[in-house]
Amino acid sequence: MRLFLPPCVALLVASLPFSAHSLELSTQVECEKSALFLAPVDSPGFRKYAPDREVDILHLIIDVTPDFTNRTVSGTTTIRFKPIAKPIEKLSLDAVHLTVGSIESTEPLLDHQVTDDKIIIEFAQPVPADKEVTVAIQHSAEPAQGMYFRTPDMGYKEGDTHLFTQGETIDSRHWFPCFDSPNEKFTSETICHVPEGMIVLSNGRLVSQDKDPATGLVAFRWLQDKPHVNYLITLVAGYFKSIEDKYKDIPLAFYALPSDIDQAANSFKDTKDMMAFFEEEIGVPYPWAKYYQVTVNDFVAGGMENTSMTVLADRTLFTDATENIRSSQGLVAHELAHQWFGDLVTCKDWSHIWLNEGFATYYAALYEGHRNGRDAMLYQLYNQARRVLASTNTRPIVDRTYDSPGQMFGLLAYQKGSAVLHMLRAELGEELYRRCIKTYLERHEFDTVVTEDLNSVIEELSGRSYDRFFDQWVYHGGVPELEISYNWDARSRLARLTVRQTQRVTEQVPLFQFPVAVRFKGRNWSVDRQIVVRNRTEDFYFSLSEAPTIVRFDPDCVLLARVNFSLPTSMLHAQLQDSSDAMGRVLAIEALSRRKDRETVEQLRRVLNNDAFYGARIEAARALGDMQTDQALEALVRSTRQSDARVRQQVYSAIASYYDTRAMEAQRAMLKSEKNPDIQAIAIRELGVYPASDSRELLLAQLNSRSYRNQLADAAIAAIRAQNDPWWIGPLLENLGKREADYTRAGYGQALRTLAQLAREQEDKSQVREFLLARLNHPGAIVQRAAIGALGVLGDPAALGPLEKIAAGRRDSPERAAADGAIRAIESARPSNDVVGRLREELLALRRENQELRREFEALQKKVEALTPAMENRRFVPVRSPKEASR
Repeated sequence: MRLFLPPCVALLVASLPFSAHSLELSTQVECEKSALFLAPVDSPGFRKYAPDREVDILHLIIDVTPDFTNRTVSGTTTIRFKPIAKPIEKLSLDAVHLTVGSIESTEPLLDHQVTDDKIIIEFAQPVPADKEVTVAIQHSAEPAQGMYFRTPDMGYKEGDTHLFTQGETIDSRHWFPCFDSPNEKFTSETICHVPEGMIVLSNGRLVSQDKDPATGLVAFRWLQDKPHVNYLITLVAGYFKSIEDKYKDIPLAFYALPSDIDQAANSFKDTKDMMAFFEEEIGVPYPWAKYYQVTVNDFVAGGMENTSMTVLADRTLFTDATENIRSSQGLVAHELAHQWFGDLVTCKDWSHIWLNEGFATYYAALYEGHRNGRDAMLYQLYNQARRVLASTNTRPIVDRTYDSPGQMFGLLAYQKGSAVLHMLRAELGEELYRRCIKTYLERHEFDTVVTEDLNSVIEELSGRSYDRFFDQWVYHGGVPELEISYNWDARSRLARLTVRQTQRVTEQVPLFQFPVAVRFKGRNWSVDRQIVVRNRTEDFYFSLSEAPTIVRFDPDCVLLARVNFSLPTSMLHAQLQDSSDAMGRVLAIEALSRRKDRETVEQLRRVLNNDAFYGARIEAARALGDMQTDQALEALVRSTRQSDARVRQQVYSAIASYYDTRAMEAQRAMLKSEKNPDIQAIAIRELGVYPASDSRELLLAQLNSRSYRNQLADAAIAAIRAQNDPWWIGPLLENLGKREADYTRAGYGQALRTLAQLAREQEDKSQVREFLLARLNHPGAIVQRAAIGALGVLGDPAALGPLEKIAAGRRDSPERAAADGAIRAIESARPSNDVVGRLREELLALRRENQELRREFEALQKKVEALTPAMENRRFVPVRSPKEASR
């Protein structure tokens, strides 16, 4: 057992008597971080709001010089501002672990303070409201977040040295002092000095590029002359190559590292068409000076929509060998849409982040419809909705009770936000919806917004109240859960639909009210009827000339709901054969996947081989995989000849879900003829499932093969992990020792964890332990953390000493958190006597730390008393433990 305290600024007053059989620990903890992020319900920090804006920041200049060898950055940040409503005595800026040199100001200064997360500048006299002031702060840092270096000594390729920044949510404060919140907009300049041959990319337009004869460094100066928020400031510097184009008078470019430039065109090719589509669909011209995209190694997200320049993860790049399986279209469209939704208009605080992410997600789907047709768009929205409906999260989209801003970036903001906009567009109609969105953007351009700003525009232009819509879909959680049954009365020629809302209604999850269409189809006719669902259970009657052969609830896939619509098999088969309704066929396949009869298997096999829509073929393959019957497997094995690589991939994935010699034989046959690496990887991973005499030889060949981003070797390692055969320790050690440069950092990390798993049950773990320990000081943080985690998997107590040194590091360090986890994993497997002994040692150390904190507190108390004459006759009582208070 190990005691872990949260990383916080704490005063511990503890009594720590212990024996081998008992432990008593009394503490009173005052934790600053808990007050901010882990606040209880009855505390003022439970709900999060935008911070006060005491000053209006007008312009920001960042002038920095990065040191690629030491991975540090130094420079000067200049901020011009004015107090908003009343005089200010202090200016407080966010700054995490910055070393501050001099501070200059156009107003006389009294002093300044530097804490772990703030710079507080005190003025000699209060600065009046509306008076412009400029402060210049010299600073340096070795950023743990916010700025990331990628150099050869970190394991990256020679010639690809670079750095990049990532501000969202609140990480810019790690490399320059700032007001790091989205409710403040200002113009900015970024100046960066780099060795000749490197280039610098940033927001806005390039103003100058000058070489300093004294240093040999080249200074790039970028100006963003339209206001944006702090987290959108970006800096990328290093060795890059580019491909360029133009849309109207807007420069377009796609930058990639020299080793990746050959793949750049695949990801860049649709950018111009996307920009034209978005301008037409949104009705607002592209608002920035340029649009650049740049891929970097091991980006911390998929992409980041900085104003005028998106940074993308290099894993979005792909080769032609993957056919149509891989595409950057969705990512590129999402980030480009952000230039309007998130950059031009920005959410005021993180609780409204769906106004950024939901819009970008939805407009990427609209572009899919523009590019590949309405069925493709609806299929994309269907897959987004499936992810939301698979979740049990019933929190609202707008939610102020998060612990940290990053928690708001998930299914609710992205996929559910997109679904809300799709329902809104359907209710308003496309033309009115476009007018509302155009007005919303124009009214709030270069400003911040909350959800009510969108609602206000919609109500103004539609003349209708949308309070209920936003209340149930955005401010409350959950989705409708519908049980629907159908009945036909031949005598009265009435179709009856019974709709029951079965979700558990709470204060957080409402009883929903929504419009929805119902479509009835016969041999030569089709009719749509609109209903409004309001109650727990309702019957709806429809007069028809004859019994329909198909009944479709929500035929245009508008409603976000869990729907269980009980229909007879004959109707589902008719729906499956309706060539005019691609999504109807997809939904019929989903319903039929729960049946396993021979007729259904044959119907799905026909769809898999003949349907015109690729989405239906993919779903048919998935359904046959889910059935897990001999007939379904046979249908899959007979359907491997697919010209569409996306469908072929799903067929082999479905075959891989069977543990059967026929499945193994099909995968091995595929491996001999298939050229697509994404599909080859499926068969390689399957080699780990089936014990066979020749699997070692096949896997060894793939382990040592060379492929783009080492994809096939990664698949071989996954198979080796599944085999869990210690024989692989030697070959894997040799491979990882010689070929680290061929791996991605994530792939190498997974290989280290696989190596540890293989050796976990070995009596002698020393060789693997030493291999992993040698990587604890790896200059690449991803590999370092992977090695730490792998030592936890290995479970060797001999690794505890080095791990404990890392665990004693900076409290907010990711490496410390990884080391804590590894130590817990090792100790959980140790004999209980060892655990008790270590617990004694830790308690003694904790007691010593508490005594030191008490002395520091008492010293601080004396300083306060000395600085505050009014307190001379008052006794400051320290916080006491409950036990002390009772004495």
